[in-house]
Amino acid sequence: MKTVLITGANRGIGLALAELYVAQGWQVLACCRKPEEAMQLQALAQQDNALSVHRLDITDFEQIDKLAEQINDQAIDVLLSNAGMYGPKGYGLDDIDFAQWQQVMSTNVLAVAKLAQAFLPHLLKASTPVFAALSSKVGSHTENTKGGGYIYRSSKAALNSVVKSLSNDLLSRGIKTVSLHPGWVKTEMGGPNALIDAATSAKGLKQVIDALSPEQSGGFYTYLGERIPW
Repeated sequence: MKTVLITGANRGIGLALAELYVAQGWQVLACCRKPEEAMQLQALAQQDNALSVHRLDITDFEQIDKLAEQINDQAIDVLLSNAGMYGPKGYGLDDIDFAQWQQVMSTNVLAVAKLAQAFLPHLLKASTPVFAALSSKVGSHTENTKGGGYIYRSSKAALNSVVKSLSNDLLSRGIKTVSLHPGWVKTEMGGPNALIDAATSAKGLKQVIDALSPEQSGGFYTYLGERIPW
């Protein structure tokens, strides 16, 4: 049985990914900040003992290290860094909230690098491991034709840079890495006017991860497998 670790698995895309992986026979380590409030995730864990729920705030590095130690002997075939935050909306250059910017960068960039560091030994135990991070098309420099969105855009561009560096450092050790755009999804972050539901996004994301070749490692792709320019 293969194992996937998913952060932010209590709702939206993370929950859809957890449901999909467990339905396809994987062991799922489903992580979220407040397991006691993750009713759908807990119900899924009760239905299938292949899924376990773990408390994890990805901005708490001691908590990351503690979880890594708790599952020290566990091989992880796919680590799916899904948890993230958007930050404030509707602001301009003249009223940027720099404290919020720091928080978004900590969540969307630093925490992802920490996850890779802490769970590297677990990935190395797997036969064909993948480290996948959910990014966003707005992190593409090429496709930034509208400006604005400084906080979220910059966090996802920085995340892409982390993934690219990881690919250079880890591919020789057998670990493939990838940045993935999940699409505009009907979630709390994406809003009700989004184009696809979380299940559609999750299905596409898993297909891209399953088919990822060494040559694609370090790349930036949509949930449909389309390459996104940096």
